[in-house]
Amino acid sequence: MFSLSIKVGTILTLEPSYSEKVEKYRCKVVDTDDTSIFIDYPIDSITNKTVFLMDGSQLRASFYEHTSAAFAFPTEVLGKKKGQIPMIRLSYPGKEELIRIQRRDFVRVMAAVDVSIQFEDDKYQFVADDISAGGMAVILNKKIKFKDGDTISLLIPLAFNNGDIKYVTTTAHVIRIFEKSEQHIASIQFTDTDDLDKQLIVRYCFERQLMLRKKGLN
Repeated sequence: MFSLSIKVGTILTLEPSYSEKVEKYRCKVVDTDDTSIFIDYPIDSITNKTVFLMDGSQLRASFYEHTSAAFAFPTEVLGKKKGQIPMIRLSYPGKEELIRIQRRDFVRVMAAVDVSIQFEDDKYQFVADDISAGGMAVILNKKIKFKDGDTISLLIPLAFNNGDIKYVTTTAHVIRIFEKSEQHIASIQFTDTDDLDKQLIVRYCFERQLMLRKKGLN
């Protein structure tokens, strides 16, 4: 649990939870109440144009606290409000539900994610032990030909809470292969993940963090 809370003047970055392209919006918190925050109309970080959010839109909001730590939370557009400036009302789950973001979103979460690995002419099917936007740890339950330092190709299906399944394709660098709790593990670093695939992994990790927290495991 964190002691901080959202304050007026906090700069937020908003990302649509369900989007086929990478989108990030920048806005400022201009008012708050017990269950909501009110923001000015967000600006698209790429086009610098005002973004008009539909009521019911699902978003991921993130912000920095004292430039040393970043936090994120799920939110939904609840409506509009007129004041000295036009405002958008967003749901706020409270400081207890904030998720700390580490290493530029490369937070690692425990997840039994299927992964297909190709090395030269050989293909393997494994299950990951954990995953982040920067890489994953894969449980090796059969003999392999790749070794430390090799480059491999990955296909990773990610199942989301809304029922969507998205497929991430990337190349990766095998950092090291080691033994842990009588299992052989390959530590893998992604090397060619495009922005959309990276956003999908971050979204998956975020949903996974929320689920683990609700179960009391995180």
